[in-house]
Amino acid sequence: MVSAYVDHAAGGTLTDVDGREWIDFASGIAVTSVGNSAPRVVEAVRAQVERFTHTCFMVAPYESYVAVCEQLIALTPGSFEKRAALFNSGAEAVENAVKIARHATGRPAVVVFDHAYHGRTNLTMALTAKNMPYKHRFGPFAPEVYRAPMSYPLRDGGLSGAEAARRAIDVIEKQVGGSNVAAVLIEPIQGEGGFVVPAPGFLPAIAAWARANGAVFVADEIQTGFARTGQWFASEHEAVEPDLITTAKGMGGGLPIAGVAGRAELMDAVHAGGLGGTYGGNPVACAAALAAVETIRELDLCAAAQRIETAIRGALSDLDPGVAELRGRGAMMAIELVLPGGTEPDPTRTAAVSKTCHDAGLLTLTCGTYGNVLRFLPPLVISDEHLGRGLGILRDALRT
Repeated sequence: MVSAYVDHAAGGTLTDVDGREWIDFASGIAVTSVGNSAPRVVEAVRAQVERFTHTCFMVAPYESYVAVCEQLIALTPGSFEKRAALFNSGAEAVENAVKIARHATGRPAVVVFDHAYHGRTNLTMALTAKNMPYKHRFGPFAPEVYRAPMSYPLRDGGLSGAEAARRAIDVIEKQVGGSNVAAVLIEPIQGEGGFVVPAPGFLPAIAAWARANGAVFVADEIQTGFARTGQWFASEHEAVEPDLITTAKGMGGGLPIAGVAGRAELMDAVHAGGLGGTYGGNPVACAAALAAVETIRELDLCAAAQRIETAIRGALSDLDPGVAELRGRGAMMAIELVLPGGTEPDPTRTAAVSKTCHDAGLLTLTCGTYGNVLRFLPPLVISDEHLGRGLGILRDALRT
């Protein structure tokens, strides 16, 4: 992260109080997809603050909350009737999706996957796979959470998506039992786990099993949503229609807002007052979210994400054997670094490369269960100049 305090940011750069500039390949962890202080967002927030800042939607409702829900219903995959509700953070959205699934099915068990990350609250820590720094000495955690093997093509020994799905389903059926599963929760592309893209066919097979067994298939699109992967939602890449989708991050243009959208019969199953919160769908955050959606449409940021992927693949396709894999979709890309001659993770070099980038003026993030993945999340509005300069710094850091 930046080692000095940020003074201002715009487009694809951050500038600290001493005037030093960094090219931003982090976007506040996939939050400022439309850019920092995006003009539409600034204008919408300023206008809303002048009108009112808070009422609590459950006490005195307002139109912008409904408008954001309407956008979620229209944009999320699925031709079925939907409902939506708004919350504050991604972890809160995940917790509420689990609440909805448990209430609608009357079942207790939640199935998640190896390498998953779903948040830092007690329940979402239980759903998250990685111990440090997320879970260590914070337990005991919420019960009835079960973990299945993820499709991780680099480390799967050549399993196809269908084969990896059969392996996961076998674990679920043996260790949990299909009739006990309330929800199967998965990131279509894993975030903190290493930007793992499951093999083709894995997600559709898991979704089909969930529906056949009466379980709710929940896609955690908190990091992948809102044009980040070159589609509005990553589930669309394999034509998967989740029963519920959780959203946050890029949804709010930099302000905290989250949502759950999905099948009407599931959302409506919860009793009145069962979902909500004092700040959920705050009017200022709703204004920002509506402006962010307008910006994504106006600037065709799905296409921009695809162009960013093309640039990253072009710049990083011929690197040394220590780069085991370049993977991802759209402007959600990563490289996994290993010791030469195999697939043993190399977290030491990964940290060194990230620090070298930082010292040269490029902000990058590391991730992965083994700490050996460099992830790239530039704002979707980043200029070709800044993108090219950032990739040049990255290439030099990898070489040195």
